[in-house]
This record gives sequence, C-alpha cells and structure tokens, in this order.
Amino acid sequence: MPGEETAQAITRAMAAAGLSQRDLAQITDISQSTLCRIMTGKRTVKMNELVAIAHATGCTVGELANSSALADRVQCASRSTNGAMMHEMRARLLHFLELDAYLDDQGITSPAA
Repeated sequence: MPGEETAQAITRAMAAAGLSQRDLAQITDISQSTLCRIMTGKRTVKMNELVAIAHATGCTVGELANSSALADRVQCASRSTNGAMMHEMRARLLHFLELDAYLDDQGITSPAA
C-alpha cells in the first residue's frame, strides 16, 4: 500500500467529511500524533487503522488505499468526462460501485421495481 497516496487519500477524505485531525483522532481512537505521521507519509497506516479511518470518513478501504481493480476501472470511466471535476466524480462513483459490489458479495439484492 503506497504510503504517500494513502496519506493523501486520508487527508482528502477527512476534509470531505468535515473532520479535523483532532476529530478523526477522537472518533478512531488513533492518537493525533500517529494520525499526523500517517497523513504526512512518515508512517504506514495499519489495516485496523485504515478500517477505522474509512468508517469515520464514510469512505471505503479501497478508496483510501486506492488498491482495488474497481478503482482502476473507475479512473478509466472518469477520464472520459474530459476532466470535469474528475477526482470528485471518481471518488463518488468508486464509493457507490464498491458498495454495490459489497452488497452483491453479501447476497443482498436490489428490491424489485
């Protein structure tokens, strides 16, 4: 898991959720100094910390780690929009698609129309 990319994704997710570093530390039970080192790329985030951060910010682990095959496909799709707010659209689309894939994996289907 690339530390710098993950650190940037955590910083963006925290800002999008309207959380300060102190808020995120309190919600996740990760010390603020540890969060600071993670967010500056000086320390690799552990999986349990990444899960807690994802939950607190409303993101998926895949979004923060930028490590899913789905993320690569979404990047391709978002490029077809001529760059119009590509990052924001990619993040939102990825979130919904990962949620959809999770629900499928759990056997939860959409209600009949």
